[in-house]
Amino acid sequence: MATFPHHLLLILRLAFLFLTARAAHDRAAVVSRIAFGSCANQSAPQPIWDAVLGFDPQVFVWLGDNVYGDNKRPFRVFGRERTVGPWKNVPRFYPSTKEELRRRYELAKAQPGYARLRERSQVIGTWDDHDYGLNDAGKEFEGKVFTQRLLLDFLDETEDSSRVSGSARILYTIRCLIILIVYRRKQAGVYTSYMFGPEGKRVKVILMDTRYHRDPLLSDGTILGDPQWQWLERQLHGPQSEITIIGSSIQVVSNLSATTGPLFYVESWSRFPRERERLFRLIDSSKRPGVLFISGDVHFGEIARFDCGAQYPLYDITSSGLTQSVENSVPAVFRPLMRLLAFLTPTTMRVLSPYCWYKSCTCGQPNFGAIEIDWNAVPPRIKLELRDVEGHSVHSVEFPILELQPSYAHVTSKQERPFQRHCTLETELPWITRYRLALLLFGTIAVFLIAVVLLAINCFSATSKKSKKE
Repeated sequence: MATFPHHLLLILRLAFLFLTARAAHDRAAVVSRIAFGSCANQSAPQPIWDAVLGFDPQVFVWLGDNVYGDNKRPFRVFGRERTVGPWKNVPRFYPSTKEELRRRYELAKAQPGYARLRERSQVIGTWDDHDYGLNDAGKEFEGKVFTQRLLLDFLDETEDSSRVSGSARILYTIRCLIILIVYRRKQAGVYTSYMFGPEGKRVKVILMDTRYHRDPLLSDGTILGDPQWQWLERQLHGPQSEITIIGSSIQVVSNLSATTGPLFYVESWSRFPRERERLFRLIDSSKRPGVLFISGDVHFGEIARFDCGAQYPLYDITSSGLTQSVENSVPAVFRPLMRLLAFLTPTTMRVLSPYCWYKSCTCGQPNFGAIEIDWNAVPPRIKLELRDVEGHSVHSVEFPILELQPSYAHVTSKQERPFQRHCTLETELPWITRYRLALLLFGTIAVFLIAVVLLAINCFSATSKKSKKE
């Protein structure tokens, strides 16, 4: 009787090896179309899935806020529960119960458009704060072990019989049994990686977890934590690929907070300067070609580029969101104003082009990201694109993959001239440029108040003269 578990384990291992060989054929298929997105409110209409399906991606990548699992109290400066301002006495965001969070994931998974996508594409992903469980939360969030299980259930392709081959489903089952019998341990965090395509046409997708181990904001501590940093180093120094896509739930290259503060701040790698510099150094020292970033979180889309992080340009394509967007958060009459503010916001990293749909080269409407690789071109080319809810291209860049080769690129130095686009950090801008938005807003308010005071004085003076005449 004592030998039964041993025999069972041996059988499972042999079956695992056999089915691994069968499933490898599917994984070796050439991948040329990858879509990605973030920020999808499960309770909101999601018409954008039709546009995503129209792109016909082989892989779709979730970049966080895949559901909105936390709750938000009303915006109140005064009253019993004050959620903002100097007299704030309760947090504006608070977690959902386990049952409610599970229900929201089920609602998101049942969206008709998303269900069709799952039937046709491989879906992978990571999380951000709202599906992690709480707005802006990091390692201190107590519910992360439970929410990790929910996310993995949400992304579990092998539970959908219409999406994968029978051999892959059996392979997954055997793998789970081996893990349960042998290892009995779980990873702390949802970071993972995938390799697609045959040799010479390989695409590696590395998905980071920017929540589970993240230190508090303003601490300039860690985002990834030591175990994930060690894992990431192994991934970048591991088997080579022509293209390596690093998925981050928050922006890596852009530093919006540097130019919108003190009006508002957003999360990004730039809020942890030492971590971002470490990430760039790791990519540079790995000599790995073809690295680019995809990100979400900010409720608008843009393409950014940093030329001084490695020996070739590092692109960051931000797609946000599938339902949540800055323009949809305001009445339609104010949308032109939002576009004007986007145009006036100083930026050193955003890729600008006369062919952008909007003058600012941002997209404040619902959007998704699209990566298209032409392996048959000589040399092979890659197109990085943002598309709107109708599937129209709102911004794109296209170039040979060879441009992302350390041996091909020029090494750009910050010392070449005082200002260099895609190299000078936003924090290095002259203060009058950096704080242009704040100066404009406060200046407008000051002019308005002065005008009101002058008008009041004029009215009072006119009333006094009239009284004297009477």
